Amino acid sequence: MPRPTRAQRAAIAQRRADAVELRLAGADPLTVGRGRKLAADPTLNSDRIAYPLGYGHELYAKGRPAPDEETLIRSVNRDVTEALEQRIASSQADVEALRVLEDARLDRLFLVAYRRAVRDGDLLAIDRALRIMERRARLRGLDRPLRTEISGQDGGPIEVTDATADELAALIALTDPDAERGGQ
Repeated sequence: MPRPTRAQRAAIAQRRADAVELRLAGADPLTVGRGRKLAADPTLNSDRIAYPLGYGHELYAKGRPAPDEETLIRSVNRDVTEALEQRIASSQADVEALRVLEDARLDRLFLVAYRRAVRDGDLLAIDRALRIMERRARLRGLDRPLRTEISGQDGGPIEVTDATADELAALIALTDPDAERGGQ
């Protein structure tokens, strides 16, 4: 099968984006595959217009019957999965670009604070430099995660037989400091 042209790739990307939007709106995969403008066969889609690279376009172009329901569902699910994976990859690239930008900002701020701290011995500048270093370490993932271990009497296991939701929440709060702040 020849590699799709730029126009075909754009049409496929649009079909996938439309499929994702329909799935987000609650349409099931079969409805998406037969939906508005997404089926190649005009007898299947609601606009009664052939979508050039719609679902089953290879079959429709050859005058063969539309794909069966199972094939249509598989095709829609594959499109939705690929579209969402591309969105995730794009988001991760955006996050990485922002991380690099933030790192550069921290470098500039650190240079000012460090100069004042070293040159003048300014305690506030020392504190600010340390805070910038801490922020950079978190941004780059340099800090080791804290390990918290709670044990029962004499280092043995904690026995929980009957616990209320409040007691469990208190236990979680002891082991996860972010739990009290709602993960913030």
